[in-house]
Amino acid sequence: MTPEKAQVFGQSAGRAMAGAVSYIEEAHHCVAAYLFGATRSMPGSAPVRAAHDAIAGPAYGGVRAAFLATGWLVGGMASKVSALPATTKKRTNLAVAALNAAVGDQLCDANSTLAIRMALRSGGRDVRIRRDRLEAVYPEATPKLAVFLHGLGETENSWKLHADEHYQDATVTYGSRLAAAGYTPLYLRYNTGLHISDNGKRLSDLLSAVVSVWPTPVEEIVIIAHSMGGLVARGACHYGEQTQEPWIPAVRHVFYLGAPHLGAPLERLTSYWTWALTKTELTRPMAALINRRSAGIKDLRFGYVVDDDWSDCDPDTYLKSHRHNLPLLSTANHYSISATITTGQRHPLGSIFGDLLVPPASANGRHPRNRHVPFEVDHRYHLGHSHHFDLLNHPAVYDAMEAWLQKQSPARDSDAALH
Repeated sequence: MTPEKAQVFGQSAGRAMAGAVSYIEEAHHCVAAYLFGATRSMPGSAPVRAAHDAIAGPAYGGVRAAFLATGWLVGGMASKVSALPATTKKRTNLAVAALNAAVGDQLCDANSTLAIRMALRSGGRDVRIRRDRLEAVYPEATPKLAVFLHGLGETENSWKLHADEHYQDATVTYGSRLAAAGYTPLYLRYNTGLHISDNGKRLSDLLSAVVSVWPTPVEEIVIIAHSMGGLVARGACHYGEQTQEPWIPAVRHVFYLGAPHLGAPLERLTSYWTWALTKTELTRPMAALINRRSAGIKDLRFGYVVDDDWSDCDPDTYLKSHRHNLPLLSTANHYSISATITTGQRHPLGSIFGDLLVPPASANGRHPRNRHVPFEVDHRYHLGHSHHFDLLNHPAVYDAMEAWLQKQSPARDSDAALH
């Protein structure tokens, strides 16, 4: 993060907190109006209300001003911190990624410098898609590309998770292992607060640009996508196939790691709870605050991938799925990889809680009514005793992907088999 962006980050955080105070103030006034209305006939009620109103307004105004001032101070301090070592910069990058996950669509609409622009990433920087830059950044470019798409609130560095634990080497990732097999790993960073369909279109455009200037003719593309990234990959394949983009014929394999194809229960629960809060005047301000979460998060409710899924409905009032049946790219092989905190998917807790964020039925696209995602049975793999983020860098997951790339079936236990 540059010093300028760090300062904007602090100021934006201050404004966000000040905005939250306004919602709290509105809820306070609703409660006060109700209580004073119920007691207006009591002696002394009018003077008490007058005193309350005289105190409450300036008090909330003071708190807002304090948060705004703190934001300016924190922004100044953050701009200094941004000049510190790389480990600290990684933390600030995660903070910006989290901010984009929460309100990235609003940042984009406001042309904020904090809005992440979809880009290739290498060495902690965006890579300009020009032949000379690609030749400089990828001096050993091969005709086989492995494209990595992270999930909600993540960055390209998320693929390094648990490397020390599994390999005793922080540099070992799926990308490094695929590089040894002849692939050139391409890591992307994108604004996960935008509509998934918007990111799908942007990804299609980016890959078209990459293929057109890649140092050597591209023969094969493999996509490895975690969580939300899997939905973005499906959207990109859909829009790229519609417009006959040059990268589409090269796609051979797409791996979906814990992708919520049928939606994420946590977001559904949040939407139902927030909808209930809108039904009373006292809780409506709280609902309005929660509903400020990004379009990207709301798309995860039912696994929306294309514009038609969401364009004709208000996500804050329509709580039924409008997701369309979207076929997988017919010219590629598609693989779903799920995880559960239990040994197998059939365990009651495993089937309900899955990897703590995505249940196996959603990760494998299995729906009891005609809205499933048609993954072949032998193109599914299950990782037991694991959570959602274990899928980012796990030896067993890589072994499964490697077996599929070699046109073999990955080893699995009987509990992982799907029927």
